[in-house]
Order: sequence, then structure tokens, then C-alpha cells
Amino acid sequence: MINATSIADLGAWLREAAWPLWLKRGVSADGVGGLAGFVESLEPSTLTCRANFRRLRVAARQTYVFSQGFHDGLAGAEDAVALGIGFFAQHAAQPDGGHAWRFDLNNRAIDTTRDLYDHAFVLLALTSAAGVFPREMMHDEARHLLRYIQEVFVHPAGGYGESVPPSSPRRQNPHMHLLESLLAAYETFGDTAFLDAARPLVDLFVDRFFVADAGVIGEYFFDDLSPMRDENGMVGFEPGHHCEWVWLLDWYQRYAGPDTRLAAFSAQLMAAVDKCATPFGVPDAVRQDGKITTGSYRLWPQTERLKAELLRADSSDALVANAVAQLASWLHPNGLWDERRDPRGTPMAGDVPASSLYHLTCAILTAEQIVA
Repeated sequence: MINATSIADLGAWLREAAWPLWLKRGVSADGVGGLAGFVESLEPSTLTCRANFRRLRVAARQTYVFSQGFHDGLAGAEDAVALGIGFFAQHAAQPDGGHAWRFDLNNRAIDTTRDLYDHAFVLLALTSAAGVFPREMMHDEARHLLRYIQEVFVHPAGGYGESVPPSSPRRQNPHMHLLESLLAAYETFGDTAFLDAARPLVDLFVDRFFVADAGVIGEYFFDDLSPMRDENGMVGFEPGHHCEWVWLLDWYQRYAGPDTRLAAFSAQLMAAVDKCATPFGVPDAVRQDGKITTGSYRLWPQTERLKAELLRADSSDALVANAVAQLASWLHPNGLWDERRDPRGTPMAGDVPASSLYHLTCAILTAEQIVA
């Protein structure tokens, strides 16, 4: 049986340090005449933001974070959620029904590209805000956004396009997060339209994203969803995404029922992660033969590894304890964290991005639910 004590310590850090810090410092009316909004990042010594722009992605992820905080009893979280939902409606929404991608500090759109990855997170934010705002209102907004995604982003070769206007290469990553958001929406609203939209994404994982001859999930694809390979014919993958798919396939089967096609995937995905993990954690990018192609380590793969270690078929106390200890070593007592480490595991200087709080919140709350 998994000892939940160390996971409880992560939960205490999230509730007592990270959420309060980012609620205080990560929601700002800029001192340069800007309007209220979520900051992109915090400079560790001054706890101020040096970025002169805002992104839809950060607004969506922070709305998710503070929705979780609200449901957990975090004082002041409701106002942050209202800021996010208001931002989508008043500043990000475009006449065609989509949302702009990038904004200045007065929340004016400076790039109206419609990005699939970011729209997936808006769907997650709307779903998470149910209960903060009237459930039926959020349900209607989520259904409207799903229709927009299905009509505007659909790609003739299968799945969805990267953006409007179109861009390349195609990636599995936006589809993965769209699956996450659809599962969350089905779980929250009980509306089968979201589960029905999730099934084709799982089919894409089985048929296209998992590259059978490489034994890994490809990251980049040509227009027809054939995988991109390097000059040696190798497929590159990100171990953190392997971990996310282990979690998502488990979540999907809880609602759609057991799928015999998926039975062996968890083991294959985690075998690739095990092969490339080092004493410093899970690296950013790896080749199918296990060779690390970037020497750096980022925070988010460590958060996703925690979920996967808890859910893998051969999970053990030792594997989970190692994942918890690895993640805990990245966290600072004041609610910040190391965002990136070099090949020797040494923290690299830089501002701390707000977007990573989504990964931390999701991983820690999911881990608590699993061991409860």
C-alpha cells in the first residue's frame, strides 16, 4: 500500500505556499497603465513580472488553478477565477467564436491566431470554473467552444490542425490536452458529447501518434500524420508526454470502459521512460533508442511522472517514493520552484513561469485522489 505522507507534504506546499503566493503576486494590475490580468512569470528575487505581454494559455491555466483552489477553500480564489472568465469573454473572444492568442498589458489582442493547444486549455478552464460560476452557464460555454473546435480546427487527414491560420508541423501535444479537457468536461457535466469527442483522439493515439516500429509516441508529424524522423530514421519523443498519456488512457477507460487495444500501452510507455530517466529526473527530449537529445531537465515532466508512477501496472512504493522525492527537490518553500536544470542537475537561473503551476496543481491533486 502506498504511503501517502510524502504526497500530503506536496499538497501542503501547494495550499500553503504556491497558491497563496501566485494569488498575491501572479494576479496584477500592471504599474505601466495595464489592466488587471495574470502575469506570465515571476522574477525570483523581486517577485515581479518583467514580461510586456500576456498569453491566452496562461489565463486559461491560471483560471484552472484557482478554480481548483476555490473548490479547496482557498480564500480569494473566486475573484481570480472571475478575472479569467471575464478575460475570455471581454478580451480574448473573437467574432468567429474563437479566442486570440497573445495580448498587450492592456489586454488588447496583438496576435489573433487561433491556437488549438490554447483552446484546449480554455475548455479546461471553463469546465473547472463550474461551481464557481453557474454550472449550466459553464456547460453552455464549453459546448459552444467544443463546436467551434470541431468545425474550425478539423483537419482533412484526421484530428485537428495546429492553428488558424494553419501552421506546421502537426503535433500530438494539442490533441493530448484536448483529450484531457474533454474528459474533464464529461466528468463535470455528464454530457456524452464530450466523451464522444474524446474517442477519436484515443483512436489517433493508437493508430498514428504511437509509432509502433519506434515504440514511442511521436511528437512531430507531417500533414498526413506520418511521423517525422531524424537523419538516422529515429523518432524523437518527450518522456513527460509518455507519462501524461498513461494518466489519460487510465482516465479515459474509467468512463468509456476497458479497451483491449490500450492494455499494453502503459507498460510500453513507461519502459521508454525508465530507459531514459537519470538520477536528475526525466529529461526533456529523447530519441527512440534512449539517447537523450537535450541535456536539460524541466519541471513539468517530473510532475507528470508522479501521476504515471502511481498508475502504471507495476507501480510500487519505491517507484512512487522516488517520483515524489524528485519532484519535492524542485520546490522552494516560498511557493516558487526550479523551472529548468542543466545536464548535471544544477538549477538554471531565470524567471519562474506561471504556466507551470497548472502542472503542479494537476499532478499533486491527482496524486492525492489516487492514494485517498
